[in-house]
Amino acid sequence: MFYLVTTFRTPEFDPGVIDAHYAFLDDLRQQGKLELAGPFTDKSGGAYLIRAASKEEAEALAFRDPVHTSGSSIVTVYEWNAK
Repeated sequence: MFYLVTTFRTPEFDPGVIDAHYAFLDDLRQQGKLELAGPFTDKSGGAYLIRAASKEEAEALAFRDPVHTSGSSIVTVYEWNAK
Protein backbone atom coordinates (compact mmCIF):
# COMPACT_ATOMS: atom_id res chain seq x y z
CA MET A 1 0.00 0.00 0.00
CA PHE A 2 1.00 3.59 -0.56
CA TYR A 3 0.84 6.23 2.17
CA LEU A 4 1.13 9.96 1.64
CA VAL A 5 2.89 11.73 4.50
CA THR A 6 2.42 15.48 4.82
CA THR A 7 4.60 17.69 6.98
CA PHE A 8 3.46 21.21 7.79
CA ARG A 9 5.79 23.53 9.68
CA THR A 10 4.78 24.69 13.15
CA PRO A 11 5.66 28.09 14.65
CA GLU A 12 8.41 26.19 16.50
CA PHE A 13 10.03 25.05 13.24
CA ASP A 14 13.80 24.64 13.67
CA PRO A 15 15.75 24.91 10.38
CA GLY A 16 18.53 22.93 12.05
CA VAL A 17 16.44 19.76 11.79
CA ILE A 18 16.47 19.74 7.97
CA ASP A 19 19.71 17.74 7.63
CA ALA A 20 18.39 15.07 10.01
CA HIS A 21 15.09 15.01 8.09
CA TYR A 22 16.91 14.45 4.79
CA ALA A 23 19.04 11.71 6.38
CA PHE A 24 15.83 10.08 7.62
CA LEU A 25 14.37 10.19 4.09
CA ASP A 26 17.61 8.78 2.64
CA ASP A 27 17.36 5.88 5.10
CA LEU A 28 13.77 5.18 4.01
CA ARG A 29 14.94 5.30 0.38
CA GLN A 30 17.72 2.79 1.09
CA GLN A 31 15.16 0.48 2.72
CA GLY A 32 13.04 0.64 -0.45
CA LYS A 33 10.16 2.32 1.40
CA LEU A 34 10.37 5.86 -0.02
CA GLU A 35 8.87 6.48 -3.46
CA LEU A 36 8.90 10.29 -3.77
CA ALA A 37 9.65 13.27 -1.54
CA GLY A 38 9.85 17.01 -1.79
CA PRO A 39 9.11 20.38 -0.21
CA PHE A 40 6.15 22.59 -1.03
CA THR A 41 7.17 25.65 -3.05
CA ASP A 42 5.54 27.97 -0.51
CA LYS A 43 7.96 26.70 2.21
CA SER A 44 5.05 25.57 4.44
CA GLY A 45 6.31 22.00 4.59
CA GLY A 46 6.46 19.04 2.26
CA ALA A 47 5.24 15.55 1.50
CA TYR A 48 6.57 12.11 0.83
CA LEU A 49 5.13 8.86 -0.47
CA ILE A 50 6.04 5.64 1.30
CA ARG A 51 5.23 1.96 0.90
CA ALA A 52 4.12 0.09 4.00
CA ALA A 53 2.09 -3.01 4.82
CA SER A 54 -0.40 -1.08 6.98
CA LYS A 55 -1.31 2.40 8.15
CA GLU A 56 0.15 1.50 11.55
CA GLU A 57 3.51 0.69 9.96
CA ALA A 58 3.39 3.88 7.88
CA GLU A 59 2.64 5.97 10.98
CA ALA A 60 5.41 4.25 12.94
CA LEU A 61 7.85 5.19 10.15
CA ALA A 62 6.60 8.75 9.64
CA PHE A 63 6.42 9.58 13.34
CA ARG A 64 10.16 8.83 13.63
CA ASP A 65 10.84 11.70 11.22
CA PRO A 66 13.00 14.31 13.00
CA VAL A 67 10.66 17.11 11.89
CA HIS A 68 7.95 15.33 13.90
CA THR A 69 9.99 14.28 16.94
CA SER A 70 11.43 17.81 17.28
CA GLY A 71 7.98 19.44 17.13
CA SER A 72 9.05 21.36 14.03
CA SER A 73 6.23 20.01 11.88
CA ILE A 74 2.83 18.40 12.12
CA VAL A 75 3.09 15.02 10.38
CA THR A 76 -0.03 13.32 9.04
CA VAL A 77 -0.29 9.96 7.25
CA TYR A 78 -2.96 9.19 4.64
CA GLU A 79 -3.62 5.89 2.91
CA TRP A 80 -3.50 6.78 -0.77
CA ASN A 81 -4.78 4.88 -3.77
CA ALA A 82 -2.13 6.33 -6.08
CA LYS A 83 -2.33 5.24 -9.69
